[in-house]
Amino acid sequence: MVLQRVFRAVIMGPPGSGKGTVSSRITKSFGLKHLSSGDILRFNINTKTELGLLMKSCIDQGQLLPDDVMSRLILSSLRDIDQSSWLLDGFPRTVAQAENLDNMCTVDTVINLDVPFQTIKERLTSRWVHQPSGRVYNTDFNPPKIPGLDDITGEPLTQRDDDTPETVTRRLKAYEYQTQPVLEYYRSKGVLETFTGTETNKIWPHIHAFLSKKIPHSQEARGQA
Repeated sequence: MVLQRVFRAVIMGPPGSGKGTVSSRITKSFGLKHLSSGDILRFNINTKTELGLLMKSCIDQGQLLPDDVMSRLILSSLRDIDQSSWLLDGFPRTVAQAENLDNMCTVDTVINLDVPFQTIKERLTSRWVHQPSGRVYNTDFNPPKIPGLDDITGEPLTQRDDDTPETVTRRLKAYEYQTQPVLEYYRSKGVLETFTGTETNKIWPHIHAFLSKKIPHSQEARGQA
């Protein structure tokens, strides 16, 4: 897989929108490196870096992670792969973070997954997680190979306490409130592309066709589209 030029994309969508599945398909089909803010955060906390310790302190105290600290964490990871094409997942969450990202590089496209809240509620109540890695499964459309066990480690999966209908509703409203300004920010720049639907497998062909036009010189991985 060789891309003729560096291509940078951001993917956005509420929890349960299928963002992880779509991200995996994009990286396999187009050769972009997938950077998850959650993975980067967990790595820094687990390895006890300076930023990781600072963020763990914020989390332990129930505080929101400051924009400048979160930006420093993500942007330092992006600098490590400066000449690579990437897909950024979970960042930016605020306009300030989006501006910090723009100050470092140009984002070519922002993919926004627009999935009805009712669909997401149904998905999240079927969601199971491998806590150490953050891998997510869904008993309806992305089940583990062995029920209740992680595909990679074989360790037990757990269900999050906040995957209840009431809590999910609050989380979705909070996501909408927080990220709407970010979507407007990217819409004003002409790089936002929204894909609406209730099933990942039906949304994916449209995303694939869109990126095929955006990355015309890419050589796709065979059999992964």
